[in-house]
Amino acid sequence: MGAAVMDKFRFAQELQSRKEKYYRMAYSYVKNEQDALDIVGEAVYKGLRTLGTLRQPDYFDTWMTRIVINAAIDFTRRRSRVTLCEDGALEILAVPEEELTPEDSMDLYQALDILSERDRICVTLRYFEEQSFVQIARILREPETTVKSRLYRALGKMRGFLEKGAYES
Repeated sequence: MGAAVMDKFRFAQELQSRKEKYYRMAYSYVKNEQDALDIVGEAVYKGLRTLGTLRQPDYFDTWMTRIVINAAIDFTRRRSRVTLCEDGALEILAVPEEELTPEDSMDLYQALDILSERDRICVTLRYFEEQSFVQIARILREPETTVKSRLYRALGKMRGFLEKGAYES
């Protein structure tokens, strides 16, 4: 019971230092600035409301990342924008985001859209947020081997999507 508790001031500091990361994560789901800001706002509200449940302040980022992901999933479900496809790819993620052309970025986001929620989370956390497999496994509460196989399967789907002509749409 003597565990350190995070206060609202430290919550605000931690949040401020990671706000761009949470925005990018939300944006990867909705591809719309205002919707992404709404998602982050909702996640901050939920995080602040449930701050007392955070047992170890050192895990703030993992905890808050999970809240942002869940808020983004809830948002997309409310919007009933579920996209079901079968193939996708990812060599393009090796290129720094600022070097991508607008067309490359659009193709990449379309390829992400074909993935299941869990697969999209893995790709986003690994390549956009540069999380380790261990960190992703902790966030998703899955074994590290499951995260790795999920990621590689998702990359194969994205690769197939991009090679088969994301430009056809």
